[in-house]
Amino acid sequence: MRRHWSLFTTASRYALIGHARNRFAMLLVVLYIPVWIALAYVTIPDRPAPFRLRATGEVLTPPGNHLTQITGALNAVTLIAGFMMFAATFTGGAFDRRLAMAGYPRHHLVLAKLSALTLVCAAVAAYATAAAGFAWSPRQPLVLAAALFCAALTYGALGVVFGSVLRREVEGMFAILMISIIDVALQNPLSSSGSDSAVVRFLPSYGAVQASMSAAFSSAPAAQGLAIQSLWLMGAALAGFMVFRRRTRDALPPAVRPDGRRDLRGPTSVL
Repeated sequence: MRRHWSLFTTASRYALIGHARNRFAMLLVVLYIPVWIALAYVTIPDRPAPFRLRATGEVLTPPGNHLTQITGALNAVTLIAGFMMFAATFTGGAFDRRLAMAGYPRHHLVLAKLSALTLVCAAVAAYATAAAGFAWSPRQPLVLAAALFCAALTYGALGVVFGSVLRREVEGMFAILMISIIDVALQNPLSSSGSDSAVVRFLPSYGAVQASMSAAFSSAPAAQGLAIQSLWLMGAALAGFMVFRRRTRDALPPAVRPDGRRDLRGPTSVL
C-alpha cells in the first residue's frame, strides 16, 4: 500500500509541477478570467434578456451583462482547463512513455493526472465564481461553482485527448479554442437566436450552461444540468484514459519469453 501511495504522490507531484511551469496558463487564470468578466459587465447593456431555461422550463429575465458574465466565465474556465491539460499532455508525452517503458504503472500516471486536473479545475472554478459575483450575487453560488467545475473538468479531459492524438501544438490549441467558442456562443441567448434549439443539447457544456444559468438567476434545483454534464465528463474522461493507455502501450518494449522469442503483448507489470 505504501509503495502504491509513493508512486501516486510522485506522479502527482510531477503533474502539478508541469502545470505550475506553464506560466502562460497561470497568467490566463490570474488576468483573463476577471478581465473578461469585468468587460462583460461594463460593456454589455443591463437591459433584461428574457430566455427559456430548457432544464426547468422557466422563463428567466436576467440583465444582459449578468448573463454574459456567466457565459464568459464558462468560456474562460473551459478554455483554460483545456489549454492546460493539452499542454501538459502534449509536452509530457515523451516523459510518460519513458516512465511506462521503465515499468511505472500506468494507472498511477492516470490517477495523478486526474488528481492534478481536479485541483486545477476546482481552483479555476472557485476563482471564476468569485469574479462573477463581485458586482452582484448569484442565487446559488455553490451550484454555480459546481457547474463551472464540471465544465472545466470536461474540457480538461478533452485536452488530454487532443494532446494524445494530435501531432502539432497549434492543432490542439485551435481545436480547443474553436470548440469552446462555438459551444458557449451557441448557447448564449444574447449572441444566438438558436440557443433554445434542441441541437444545443448535444454540445459539450450544455449541462453546465443549464446548471449555471439556473444557479445564477433562479432558485430552482440544477441537478438535471449537473447530471447531464456528468455524462459528458465521464465520456471525455473515458476517451482520455483510452488514448493515454494506447499511447503508452505502443511505447512499451516487447517482452522476451523463456524460449527467447518476443511476446508482442508487452510486459505484464503495467496496465
